[in-house]
Amino acid sequence: MNLKQLEAFVQVSESGSFSRAAKELYLTQPTISAHIASLEKELSVRLFVRNTKEVGLSEDGKDLYKYARQIVDLEKKIEERFCAKDAGEKGCITIAASTIPAQYLLPKVLIRFNERYPDEQIKIIETDSSKVVTRIIDHMADVGFTGTVLEKKHCKYIPFYKDELVIITPNTEKYRKLKQESPDDIGWLLKEHVIMREEGSGTRKEARKQLKRAGINPADLDVIASIENQETIKKSVRQGMGISVLSRLATKDETADGYVLAFPIPKADGGRDINLVYNKNYQLSGSAERFIKIVKEVYQIKKNGK
Repeated sequence: MNLKQLEAFVQVSESGSFSRAAKELYLTQPTISAHIASLEKELSVRLFVRNTKEVGLSEDGKDLYKYARQIVDLEKKIEERFCAKDAGEKGCITIAASTIPAQYLLPKVLIRFNERYPDEQIKIIETDSSKVVTRIIDHMADVGFTGTVLEKKHCKYIPFYKDELVIITPNTEKYRKLKQESPDDIGWLLKEHVIMREEGSGTRKEARKQLKRAGINPADLDVIASIENQETIKKSVRQGMGISVLSRLATKDETADGYVLAFPIPKADGGRDINLVYNKNYQLSGSAERFIKIVKEVYQIKKNGK
């Protein structure tokens, strides 16, 4: 077993493709295949489950990935500390972020980070909060951003932004009347078709929690669709398919333009926290530490994390 084999294994694991891994490592696909075959033969295990569309990790592959990722990352840290500056190489940070922080909060951070550290490279993966945490635990991302708190054994969460969830409806006479006559009573939700974000979404998890505090049992809602793309949700609401619960950040333009109405959720206790997250059991790279410092600076987080 050698480092080149482990690098090839990690790249195939993360890209789900031998050809993409070859491209990322500037190798030929037969070379990547040979590295994986040698590794499987040496360990006497099958590392990947192959189908027509992509390559997935076997159970043994998942176990090996956790160790291989750490070894590859350690190599990068050694290079960063002793070689990168002399060789003129750029540091690289991988960020996994859920929809709201990725689209509305990260841009301000990225601008400041690029101004301060122009030689650093950034890779951003947009996914739901659940998958963000999985990537942090599995060392597939250096830093993450989530709209809810999930696993705590491995993860350190730093809240840096208060986000308000709102109920959005079509801008029709029916809902304008509800907003005018009983803005704090949301019992009418139980009679509506509801469009929710997908399972695994931080917005969905927090919406259920806030609605429950407001006296609405989420199990009693008539959920007719679960949709990952919030632009699709907003368009569906505008066209009268149903109502939804989304971040006020995501609905600001639509409410300002009069396409939808936004109802606050009673007893929301100031909203939900958007969190920066990293693996507390794993040494951060210099690039990751610098990035976290910029997040704290931009959103004025004090040293104790608040």
